[in-house]
Amino acid sequence: MRALLSDAADRLFSALGRVLEETKPDILSAEIAHVTSVGDGVAQLRGFTDLGADELVRFESGVTGYAFSLGEAQTGVVLLGDSARVRPGDRVTRMRRVLDVPVGPDLLGRVVNPLGLPLDGLGPVNDASRLPIERPAPPIMHRAPVATPLQTGLKAVDAAVPVGRGQRQLIVGDRQTGKTSIAVDAILNQKDNGVVAVYCAIGQRASAVVRVIRALREHDAINRTVTVVAGGDDVPGLEFIAPYAATAMAEHFVEQGRDVLIVFDDLTSHARAYRELSLLLRRPPGREAYPGDVFYIHSRLLERAAQLRDEHGGGSLTALPIIETQAQNLSAYIPTNLISITDGQIYLSPDLFEKGHLPAIDIGKSVSRVGGKAQLPAYRAIAGDLRLAYSQFEELETFARFGTRLDEDTRAKLTRGRRVRQVLRQKERALLTVTQQIAAMLAATRGLLDDIAPEDVASAEAFLLEGLQEDFPDLANAIEEGQSLSAEDLDLWSDAIFDRLNAWRGADDGNG
Repeated sequence: MRALLSDAADRLFSALGRVLEETKPDILSAEIAHVTSVGDGVAQLRGFTDLGADELVRFESGVTGYAFSLGEAQTGVVLLGDSARVRPGDRVTRMRRVLDVPVGPDLLGRVVNPLGLPLDGLGPVNDASRLPIERPAPPIMHRAPVATPLQTGLKAVDAAVPVGRGQRQLIVGDRQTGKTSIAVDAILNQKDNGVVAVYCAIGQRASAVVRVIRALREHDAINRTVTVVAGGDDVPGLEFIAPYAATAMAEHFVEQGRDVLIVFDDLTSHARAYRELSLLLRRPPGREAYPGDVFYIHSRLLERAAQLRDEHGGGSLTALPIIETQAQNLSAYIPTNLISITDGQIYLSPDLFEKGHLPAIDIGKSVSRVGGKAQLPAYRAIAGDLRLAYSQFEELETFARFGTRLDEDTRAKLTRGRRVRQVLRQKERALLTVTQQIAAMLAATRGLLDDIAPEDVASAEAFLLEGLQEDFPDLANAIEEGQSLSAEDLDLWSDAIFDRLNAWRGADDGNG
């Protein structure tokens, strides 16, 4: 009996020995820290010894965040999820990668949050290709001069404040003056030229974002647009990373040699989100309580917009950042920072908006530092001195309000200026081709509308532009191909415009 028990024990221990020899336990190595305190959208950690800047971390509850303030004793982390799910004492592990987002053509037509997660209910986004949200701007030797126009379809912009591909043109104005409308019109006008658009909403109301998406759908622009939304109800961390994530998505198309237009709506909310995070993490406040590097967060973002040389792909990224002013104060901290970073600004005046001059662009305060280099030659031939002449008209109009006697020359300038102002008016989404804009500006600057009452200018202009492209196909093609208009071309076109206006007068008299 004892012999049998001994044999059984030997066999058992032999089998256990073989199992132990074949078993190799997996050792999971992880650097773990713990939460010491939690704020509104931020957390303080203790325990990491080798954490990198902007590195992602994962909390015990599944919420992610990224390292924002590195210190010897503690690390400040910006949360990318609900801070109510994070509690002091929770364990935190390193993810050993920086924050990145999905990129590629599958994003076209989609509405996503700054992490690339879908908000449109159309299923998950293909994340086979990813790019980090923070990337260096193209080196100066990789950039080409800004020389190709990016037509917005708006006469007041394309004629007086032209935008070129690769330019950074600021849209600035008080609340509710039409800033987003101009940016959306610029996106819609790229319908036939292959330009990809990225619309980034930062801290906007849900109703405002829905209106933009509806406009993109109604004008068949949604399928060539990536919409990135960090709403006003989202955590400030998502608002802060939104423009960088949107730029990374746009840069993927630029690297494919494509032209991209990106709209940041708006960077005022972005700066406020950064101020909130910085104050919560006890960073030293500066002017208007913004941290000292608030200039850098926008400069490193907008420097990524560029026109690349052909040997580096030839793509371009054009940025239209939007900024909100208070009581027309252009000298406030954030507006002055962005004006100094960008290549010009389109200023929207609340006074003009209240008078019904839409778009409410103040030509005197608006400027494009690229100027005529990014403008078709036809514009330079017709509207080359438009800004100067219009500013002189506005001064004369102010002077004329005093009731002083005016000579014939001054009255003629006032008459011409009022017609030009009427021509510069344009309804929302009523976009015009280059040929139509040139014809309207030619009629106004050559005095062909001077004998038409200001309230009838819109009707005369609509009659003039109807069928214009079909009536002058050769001239229209020459203009859009960038050919210069000779004096003879301008005279011939002026005669044709005069004849069409006479036809309008006859039709108008017949209706009367």
